Amino acid sequence: MTTAVITLCGNRLPHLRNQLRGIELGTLRPDHHIVVSLGDHAVAPALTGTPARVVECDCTAPLPLAAARNLGAKAALAAGAEVLIFLDVDCVPGPESLARYRELAAAGEQALWCGPVTYLPPPPPGGYDLERLEAHRSPHPVRPDPGPGAVLRDGDHDLFWSLSFASTAETWRTLGGFHPGYRGYGGEDTDFGAKAAAAGIPLHWAGGADAYHQHHPVSDPPVEHLADILANAARFHRRWGRWPMTGWLRAFAEAGLAEYHPARDAWTARAHTRSSSPERAPA
Repeated sequence: MTTAVITLCGNRLPHLRNQLRGIELGTLRPDHHIVVSLGDHAVAPALTGTPARVVECDCTAPLPLAAARNLGAKAALAAGAEVLIFLDVDCVPGPESLARYRELAAAGEQALWCGPVTYLPPPPPGGYDLERLEAHRSPHPVRPDPGPGAVLRDGDHDLFWSLSFASTAETWRTLGGFHPGYRGYGGEDTDFGAKAAAAGIPLHWAGGADAYHQHHPVSDPPVEHLADILANAARFHRRWGRWPMTGWLRAFAEAGLAEYHPARDAWTARAHTRSSSPERAPA
């Protein structure tokens, strides 16, 4: 089956170069690699001479991550892709990852397939040894890890994440992509999982489809994305009648940055935080 990898990139060229190298080292070379530039004009020149094709996204802050993924999928489908594999730019696929995703998708089932993701430690001075990433394998403990060759079927849709997943073109068209109303950081993954659950499309965990997330600084909770998270959480609540990202919302409340109003069933920023201008993170 014709296979496409779809990646978003904004100000993350070193991560993208490692991803490209990881794809080269794998057992399956995708037919297409669509890289959506999030307003980063350095992406296209950096990929000259590589198999990747750059699609420019007209981005304004906050970053339209959901719409950009849809744009990448549209380009892949127009090129004839039958299997869509989404990898965040900071994820390097394991040597069997792309082949494993294609194998599972080729069975023809309408499903979302998610593989285990290992968060790597900071790289050594010479950078990661991309041929030995498996030595660091330690998948995120909150998500399932079925093991090589195994599949954990009918997973919890709330655990879906867009770091690394695959679907057939048919499944993507059935779901209609990510909801473009989500902008900036947070919420679009959970919404996509909710759409799949509502459509009766299962989430399966694909053992052997490993990805390795390159280290970069993060904050927990992500206070620099407070405004985005509150706006996207409210959008999700309007669509599905429940609150997503509750761990972050509670952490914001404990830090005095946000508050919940039971009478209105609403979350808002505390008054002294509303004038802040959170930094927008590249994908």
